[in-house]
Amino acid sequence: MLFNSLEFAIFFPFVTGVYFLLARRQQIWWLLVASCVFYMAFIPVYILILLVTILIDYFAGLYLEKTSGRARSGILWISIISTCAVLCVFKYFAFITGNFVGLAGLFGWHLSPPVVRIILPIGLSFHTFQSLSYVVEVYRGRYKAEADFVTYATYVMFFPQLVAGPIERPQGLLHQFHDQHVFDYDRVTGGLKRMAWGFFKKLVVADRLALYVNDVYAAPRNFNGLQLTIATFFFAYQIYCDFSGYSDIAIGAARVLGITLRENFDTPYHAASISEFWHRWHMSLSTWFRDYLYIPLGGSRVAPPRWVANILITFAVSGLWHGANWTYAVWGLLNGVYLLAGTITEGIRNRFFGLLGMADGTHSRRVVRVSTTFGLTLVAWVLFRARTLTDAGYVFTHFWRDWNFSEIATEQFLLRQMPVALGVIVLLEIGEWLQRQPSIPVKIANLPVTVRWAGYSTLLVGVVLFGIYRNAQFIYFQF
Repeated sequence: MLFNSLEFAIFFPFVTGVYFLLARRQQIWWLLVASCVFYMAFIPVYILILLVTILIDYFAGLYLEKTSGRARSGILWISIISTCAVLCVFKYFAFITGNFVGLAGLFGWHLSPPVVRIILPIGLSFHTFQSLSYVVEVYRGRYKAEADFVTYATYVMFFPQLVAGPIERPQGLLHQFHDQHVFDYDRVTGGLKRMAWGFFKKLVVADRLALYVNDVYAAPRNFNGLQLTIATFFFAYQIYCDFSGYSDIAIGAARVLGITLRENFDTPYHAASISEFWHRWHMSLSTWFRDYLYIPLGGSRVAPPRWVANILITFAVSGLWHGANWTYAVWGLLNGVYLLAGTITEGIRNRFFGLLGMADGTHSRRVVRVSTTFGLTLVAWVLFRARTLTDAGYVFTHFWRDWNFSEIATEQFLLRQMPVALGVIVLLEIGEWLQRQPSIPVKIANLPVTVRWAGYSTLLVGVVLFGIYRNAQFIYFQF
């Protein structure tokens, strides 16, 4: 079920209304039933796959608490391998077999890839990682295994964040399902406002920009350098508003129900370095890879060559997590190279800026750093969006070629949509800036009720009037 669908507009108020009429134990059952209905709206039978993952990790957690020594390690690895096997079969089978056939062809072996049509279960990577984090935290002794199956199943299946996160740890979410949640006006309205902001990002910004981005990246050779540049710039805001918009709706919906989810984005395009960008972008995934892959590999407490390898391995795996395509792997590696280059050249850059009189902390230096970081991120997004490495190569080599302004001036989409697209991006940036000012929410809360609700109504009307209503899936659903 899509957040931006009529079904959800009926589903969520109904689920919420019943939820607040129930006792605590009934609430947890109701959330589990609602989450099953939400997930089964996509492909009903795939809920059995989710059930298998839940059963594996639920019993793994229980047995981890009862065993010691090598047996505990064995249970951990059985859980990890079993859960990841489900992910590999559905997400990477075609990718692995296709590459094996291609490799065999280099040695003169002519093989035919098996024809198996597998539809990827929606959000599989997200709830797989959430289940894995639970097992690892229990193994490390940082969280007590959940004895109640219904509560654990709800932790994995909680519908607001089931298919695209944020990826939660048991310490942050699971215990909240043991509490009774009652209706609270301020909390509920706060959650609804957060959802409205998320719908603005998705419907008004992301889906509007997607109209142009999809056309250009579907056939990049049909467009000139200026068009490719505009499409790439638009995609940067499309993917940010699509994914952070989902997170806002998920966080807001959970807040309405009395559940607190972790923040997932913190104005990443305001970052002054690639390292800072990854501390602000998809934070639940970045910290997952840090805690469960990078640090176990040795992190930075190893010899420099090993540290370089740890960075590149972590980013490459992160790239492949996003999709079974070499474009994602190269995208991940490029970001790893960015991070390494930024760390290695930090001293040189500090001296260079010092010679220019741009000391650390000055506004001019931050403007340069933020602009450079955004530019590097735009280049990387080409790999993320392109269908193939060949398409990405074409975009890279044609960014600055044939900037035909007369062709742009007659392009119907840009004539109609460019002013609106740029306008909503400006509104987005203003909204992001306001949210980062500690005093602004307080000032808004102190405004008269009529003024505040006039503002909320304006936002809602803007979403209705300028939103794109095509039931477009969220980009990260495919991951």
